[in-house]
Amino acid sequence: MTPARKAVRSLAWLLAIVVILGALLGAGKLFWGWGLKPQLGLDLQGGTEITLTPTLAKGQHVTPDELNQAVSIIRQRVDAAGVSEAEISTQGVNNIVVSIPGSPDEATLARIQASAKLDFRAVICSTDPGSVDPTTGKPSAACTPTTASASPSPSASLSDKPATTPANGSDEAWVTPALLDKYSHFDCSTLSSVDTNLAPANKPLITCDNSGSVVYILGPVEVAGETIADANAGTITSSQGVNTGNWAVNIVFNGKGTAEFSKVTTRLVALPLPRKQFAIVLDGRVISAPATQAAISDGKPQITGSFTQTTATTLADQLKFGALPIGFKVESRDTIAATLGSSQLQNGLIAGGIGLLLVVIYSLFQYRLLGLVTITSLIVAAILTYEVVNFLSWQNGYRLSLAGVAGLIVAIGFTADSFIVYFERIRDELRDGRALPGAVEAGWKRALRTIYAAKSVNLLSAVVLFIVAVSNVKGFALTLGVTTIIDVLIVVLFTHPILQLIATTRFFSSGHPLSGLDPTALGAIYRGRAEFRISADARRAGASREADRRQTIAERKAAELTAASNAGVKAAKADAKATAKADAKTESIVETTASDVQATTTKATTTKTTTTRTQPKKQSKSSRSGGKKS
Repeated sequence: MTPARKAVRSLAWLLAIVVILGALLGAGKLFWGWGLKPQLGLDLQGGTEITLTPTLAKGQHVTPDELNQAVSIIRQRVDAAGVSEAEISTQGVNNIVVSIPGSPDEATLARIQASAKLDFRAVICSTDPGSVDPTTGKPSAACTPTTASASPSPSASLSDKPATTPANGSDEAWVTPALLDKYSHFDCSTLSSVDTNLAPANKPLITCDNSGSVVYILGPVEVAGETIADANAGTITSSQGVNTGNWAVNIVFNGKGTAEFSKVTTRLVALPLPRKQFAIVLDGRVISAPATQAAISDGKPQITGSFTQTTATTLADQLKFGALPIGFKVESRDTIAATLGSSQLQNGLIAGGIGLLLVVIYSLFQYRLLGLVTITSLIVAAILTYEVVNFLSWQNGYRLSLAGVAGLIVAIGFTADSFIVYFERIRDELRDGRALPGAVEAGWKRALRTIYAAKSVNLLSAVVLFIVAVSNVKGFALTLGVTTIIDVLIVVLFTHPILQLIATTRFFSSGHPLSGLDPTALGAIYRGRAEFRISADARRAGASREADRRQTIAERKAAELTAASNAGVKAAKADAKATAKADAKTESIVETTASDVQATTTKATTTKTTTTRTQPKKQSKSSRSGGKKS
């Protein structure tokens, strides 16, 4: 497959991802009430502040350890609900304050305030018509009210002490006259005002189911909720493997819970109704009382009942993250304003815009028209980031805080780094004499290793920060991790394919000066057949710069001392040479002067001799002239 066809295929994959995310957001807007913008965090939008106060028995006090444990459990529940950026703290010595962005739904409130104290108790008596002894068709004799108990209210004179010591949690000896009288007069409508959750674990309990139609007498706690290792919600599958569509909560006990649950179910399976039932009690109410059909020895029971997906998931989360050490009730619920406001969001967006503008200017200045690839890649990355963040916001409850905005701004620089690494690798290949198509492929292989290594470090940092951090720091870590993954996708599915395509165009492959890929400007020299070789000066300069960059501090200092010593020696030699040259010049001047003096003297002597010889001739001529006149 040619590089051009590979590029088209990669771009098609990227387009498919963008279109699918866009379709999901559009469907969410039309059918599920999603918005076009991500939901904002507590610091930018405001939200709801809920104050929880503990429900304590008379004389009971909450300890700081119990309060801190409750804060930790509530934070886990809130995060499991997908409500990020929540703030949970203690107030005074008893209260817990939970601040949640926006307006929380009822399921979220249930996660926060429910203590989720789960107990497993054996059923002794029940008013459910279906929970009767099949042999007699009547309730157990111990559960049948006496004539004396027909008064409008329970009698205080009845004995509350068992006649015999109960042998186990299903023993009818737990049903005392006082307990039976209270059972016959119990009103389920008053259950919310009764501290059923505070019933002692070693005593029987009178309570109702969630519908308020069935009253139970339950034995002491035989399996505590603290022995649950895991819990999850799922649909019920029949014995034929058919999905019924009904929701249930699947529980996994630890070693202790498995042993206790196995012991109890082994005992219950042989008892008649209603004592065959094993009630699952959540916060003092019976959420399910299934009849034991077999001993469960693997520690993996299933809670069934009138669950929906929401209620089953809520219960599973509550059980999974543990029961609160104490019960809580909502003391107040107030709306709070944003701590930072929209102006801070605008400032963050302006900062991001300035950073993006600087990246654009640098790309065009450094890479000419090749910088347009960087700009286009950033635009595509921004579109994909918006879709992912918006999807996480409406699907998983993610809230964009100012820290998350900071993560998005930092991602601009990280994304630009990937493009710069890739472009510089291509330029290196052009300097080595490759044509542009070959330089793109060879540079990609070299750049991809560097990009993967750098992004792996960024992603690892984001994951660690997300795990160990709390509150709005998680938002920063999440946006950093998401943008790191998007950065790799953009480089692989957009930037590289675009360069593969433009490498086939004449403008870029010819090395136009405005393309940013001019081999001559990069230090390469044409050597024929569309190949370039790097010049000797550029090679030496590049090797020198590379050697300088690779020097250690000790090597650099030693080189500086050597350079200084060599400079001193050269200076001394230069001085000696200059002195010798000056001496030679002086000697030459002296010799020239002496030669000139000697030449002048010789010339003067010669002139004198010539003059002396010439004068007698003149006299003789004169004499001759005079003689003739005579």
